[in-house]
Amino acid sequence: MTHLNLGRINFAPLVPQTVGFDRFFDAFDQLALDKLPANTFPPHNIVKLDDNNYLVELAVAGFSEDEIEIETLKGELTISGKKATVDENRSYLHRGIGTRAFKKVVRLADTVHVDGAALENGILTVKLVNVIPEEKLPKRIPIASGGNDKVLTSTKNKTLLQE
Repeated sequence: MTHLNLGRINFAPLVPQTVGFDRFFDAFDQLALDKLPANTFPPHNIVKLDDNNYLVELAVAGFSEDEIEIETLKGELTISGKKATVDENRSYLHRGIGTRAFKKVVRLADTVHVDGAALENGILTVKLVNVIPEEKLPKRIPIASGGNDKVLTSTKNKTLLQE
């Protein structure tokens, strides 16, 4: 991690008190380093339904289902669209419906998964669900009596059994 400063937010004081957040800090660093202009086409919403359910809505008027591709890879949801054909013989007095190719990327947490997509009335809706694995849920850790030797022996035996 080379940078720890995102604009006026300095993450350096948090680093000594966290473990395993390297990707989180790196993602913020990358956002700060990205000098690309914001991709505003097509317009989109990100809706939080509750703590574990989200919707990504894109206004894709003029695009059909077979002209839109949705995929996830390495923590990114990518939605892209490209018109199959454009009628060059049409003469427009005003052309306000955007039909240019697009690519929208939304970064996802490790536990967020795509649960489906639907296209209705020119709005593409992608449902996202935060699925927290059982091993990441809170669990009570029993305290062994008898000192550190008992804990270390117990841990060593579990390691030997797993090998």
